[in-house]
Amino acid sequence: MSRPSSLRSEPAGPGGRPTGQVAPLTQYVLKLASRCDLACDHCYVYEHPDQSWRRQPRVMAPATVTAVAERIAEHAAAHRLGVVRVVLHGGEPLLAGTARLDSTAATLRRVIGPVARLDLRMQTNGVLLTPATCDVLVAHDVKVGISLDGDRAANDRHRRHANGSSSHRQVLRALSLLRSPAYRSSYAGILCTVDLANDPIRVYEALLAEEPPHVDFLLPHANWDNPPARPDGLATPYADWLLAVHRRWLADGRPVPIRLLESLLSTASGHGSRSEAVGLGPADLVVVETDGTFEQVDSLKSAFDGAAATGLDVFRHRVDDAAAHPAIAVRQTGLDGLCATCRACPVVGHCGGGLYAHRYRAGDGFDNPSVYCPDLLELVRVVTAAPVADAPARPTDSLHPRVLDDLATGAGTAGSAAQLAAVHLALVRALLVALSERAAGDPVAADGWRLLVHLDDAHPDAVRAVLAHPFVRRWARRCRDGTAELSYLACVAAAAAVRARVRADLPVPVRDGVVSLPTLGALAAGAERGVVRLVVDDGDVRLAGRRIAVLPGHDGDPAREDGPDGWLPVRAVRLGGNRLLLEDTDPHRDGYNLPVEPRLSGAAALGWTRRLEGAVRRIDAEATSYTAGVRTLLRAVVPLRAEPTGRFRSAAAGAAFGAVAVTAVPDDATLAVLLVHEVQHLKLSAVLDVCDLFDRDDTRTLRVPWRDDPRPVEGVLHGVYAHLAVADVWRHRPGPAAGGHFRRYRDWTDGALDALLDLGVLTAAGERFVGGMRATVDRWP
Repeated sequence: MSRPSSLRSEPAGPGGRPTGQVAPLTQYVLKLASRCDLACDHCYVYEHPDQSWRRQPRVMAPATVTAVAERIAEHAAAHRLGVVRVVLHGGEPLLAGTARLDSTAATLRRVIGPVARLDLRMQTNGVLLTPATCDVLVAHDVKVGISLDGDRAANDRHRRHANGSSSHRQVLRALSLLRSPAYRSSYAGILCTVDLANDPIRVYEALLAEEPPHVDFLLPHANWDNPPARPDGLATPYADWLLAVHRRWLADGRPVPIRLLESLLSTASGHGSRSEAVGLGPADLVVVETDGTFEQVDSLKSAFDGAAATGLDVFRHRVDDAAAHPAIAVRQTGLDGLCATCRACPVVGHCGGGLYAHRYRAGDGFDNPSVYCPDLLELVRVVTAAPVADAPARPTDSLHPRVLDDLATGAGTAGSAAQLAAVHLALVRALLVALSERAAGDPVAADGWRLLVHLDDAHPDAVRAVLAHPFVRRWARRCRDGTAELSYLACVAAAAAVRARVRADLPVPVRDGVVSLPTLGALAAGAERGVVRLVVDDGDVRLAGRRIAVLPGHDGDPAREDGPDGWLPVRAVRLGGNRLLLEDTDPHRDGYNLPVEPRLSGAAALGWTRRLEGAVRRIDAEATSYTAGVRTLLRAVVPLRAEPTGRFRSAAAGAAFGAVAVTAVPDDATLAVLLVHEVQHLKLSAVLDVCDLFDRDDTRTLRVPWRDDPRPVEGVLHGVYAHLAVADVWRHRPGPAAGGHFRRYRDWTDGALDALLDLGVLTAAGERFVGGMRATVDRWP
C-alpha cells in the first residue's frame, strides 16, 4: 500500500456522489481545539512526526461547526442512518471555553437531531472541567471520557503541564465532579495508556477507585520505524502487563467493563468488537480538524508527516467523498484490507491486525502486521482461552451470564451472592489504594496505611473481614470525595490489628467522643474530638491508661449495659459461620436519609438480636431459596428511629453494600419480610455496578401501583426485584391473609415486568434479566 498522503478520492458522479459504492460513516471526531494545556510526552498529536496542528486555527469557528453538522446530517439522511456518534476532541476541547462548547453542542443537536439520533461525546484530560462546564454537558447530553494513566506516580510519568507540574489532582477533581449525582449521567469512562514502568495492578486499582462506567487501555503509539520499548529478555511485555490486569479483573468478578478485554471475549463468542484496536469490524470514522478539513483517524499522525491527510474539507466536499477516499474505504473491508501475513493468521478474527497506525513501515506503508503482533497473539491466546460460554452476553456486561440468569430467578444461589460480595471487596480495596497517596502525607492516616499494608500480607483474613464491613466502603467513598476524614483509615487498620492479634501502636482519631473500630465496636475516649494513642496487643487495646479486652467476647452480651471501661462492643447474631452485626456505633452508618438510633440499651439490644434470630430462622423455614442471599450478603443491620406514625421503614444503599436499615418491628415475621426485601435491593445494586441492564440515556418513566409518582427505569427494576421476593415469601406462608399479600405483590410485579419489557429501554442483558423474572412469576399459581 502506498503512502496515504499520495492518494486522492475517487472521481465524483452526478450530483457530486462518488461513482463507486460508498459505505457510510457513522463516527466523527471534531477537533474543537487544536492546542492543549498539558504537554504529555506520549501524545500522538504534538510529540510525533505529523506537526500539522501548528497550521490549524486554535478553535473551530461556529461557521465550521455548522458546516460539519450539515454534512453529517446530509450523509445520515442519504444513507438512512439511525444513529451517528460525534466526539468532541482536540488538542484539549475544553480550551474552547464553556460558551463555545455550549453553542457547538446546540448546533450539532439542532442540525443532526431531526435526521438521526446523535450520540454526542467528548474526550478530555479533565484539567479545566468545572461545574459550569458540567451543566452544559448534562444539558446537551454529552458523555465525557477522561484520560488518566493511574495513580499520581503513573499519571505524572507522562501527563504533565509544560512546566513539569502534575495534573493528577486536577484530573481527580474532574472525576469527582462526574461522579456526583448531578453530573453522573455524563460520565462515560476512563482512557488509560499502558506504560510498562507502571505497576499494572496499582494502575487498575487506581482506575477502579474512580468508579468509571468503562475503562479503555491503549497501547502506546508505535510502528515498525519507531518500535515500542521492550525490556531485554521479554518477548511480550505489553501482553504480560495487560494479562496481569486481566487476571485481577477476573478474580474481582469483572467489576468494571474493560473495553479491550471484553472486545476479545466478544469476538471469542462470535460477536463483534467494540474497540478499533482489535477485531475485523469496519473503522467507519473520519476526523474533522479545526479548519474543517477531513482527515483519517488521527492516530496516524504517529506514522509520518501528512499521514492522516485526505485533501478534502467540509466546505467543498461531502462525507461521501471522505468515505470514498481509498485510505478510509480500505479500513471498511475487514479481512480483505489486511496484509497477507495477517490474512493467514489463525487469530486474525480476534486481533483484526491490531490498530491501523501500528502497522506502518516506510517503504510499504500500512501493509504489515501490527508492531505489537507478538503481544496481541499472546493476549488473544490467553483471554480467549476460556470456553465461549464464559464470554459476556454483550460487551458492556461484566457479570457472567450464568450468574445473571441465576439472580434473575429472584433468589439466586450462594455462589452468585459470593461473586457480588467479591466485587464489593475489590471496589473497597481499589478505593483504599486510591487514598494511599493522600494518606502518605497525613500524620494519622500514614501509620494506618503502613499497618494495613503489612497486615494484608501477614494476616489477609483479618484485613478482609474489616474491609468487607459495609460502612468501610461508604467511608472510603466519602473520603475520596472530600466529605469524610482520611484519618479514619487508622481506625480501619487498628480493627484489623485487633482481629489479627498482633501488636500495634498508632494514633487514631476521636469523633463524637469515641474511637470507632469497624466490625468490633467503639471506645469512649474522654474527649469529643482530636487524636489519641491506641495500643493493640493480642486482641486487647489500651487507651488513656485503660486496658480493654476487645477481641475475646467481642460479640458482647446484648443485655449487658455499657460498663465503666468505656468499651461499646458491637452486638451480633450468629448465622452459621458468619456474624450479623447489630450496628449502632459505626460513625458512617447514617447514609439512608432516615434517622438512625443512637447506642441501644442492653434491653433494647437484646430485643433486636432475638427478633433478628427469629427472622433468619423464618427465612430458613419459609423462604428457603432466599436463605443463601441473606446469609451470604447481609453483614449488618442498622436500627432506625421509629416514625411518629408507627409506620415500619427499611432501607438499603449500594454504597453500604451488605447492610440494611430497619425500624423496630413487633415480631420476627414482619422483620423477615423486610430483610428479604432489602437484600434484594443490595443484590440488584451490585448487579447494576457491573452490568448495564437498561439504557441510562433514556429518561422515560413508568407508572407503578406501589408509588404515586412516576418512576425511572432503575427505580422500577428495584421495585420489581424486591416485590418479586416479597411475593415469594408470602406465597410460602400459610393462611388466607398470606394469600392476599401474595396476590397483591404478584400482581404488582406482573404488571411492572410487562411494562419494562414493552418500554424498549432494556439492554440485551436487561431483557435477559427481566425475562428471567418474568419466567419465575409465570411459574407461580
